[in-house]
Amino acid sequence: MISDMIKAYRRLHRLTQAQFGDVIGVSPQAVSKWERQECYPDITFLPDLAALLGCTVNDFFA
Repeated sequence: MISDMIKAYRRLHRLTQAQFGDVIGVSPQAVSKWERQECYPDITFLPDLAALLGCTVNDFFA
């Protein structure tokens, strides 16, 4: 799941939600919502997220 991938990446690299949000260009609140599965990233962020997380966009839907 995308939420687990984001959380794992953030923790591995010791980033706060605010720091991760700065890298992607979103608020820390957005990152928090993604991690809690309250909502999902906008489709326009998926290529950047995939590049950052070292996966493909298709991996988010597996």
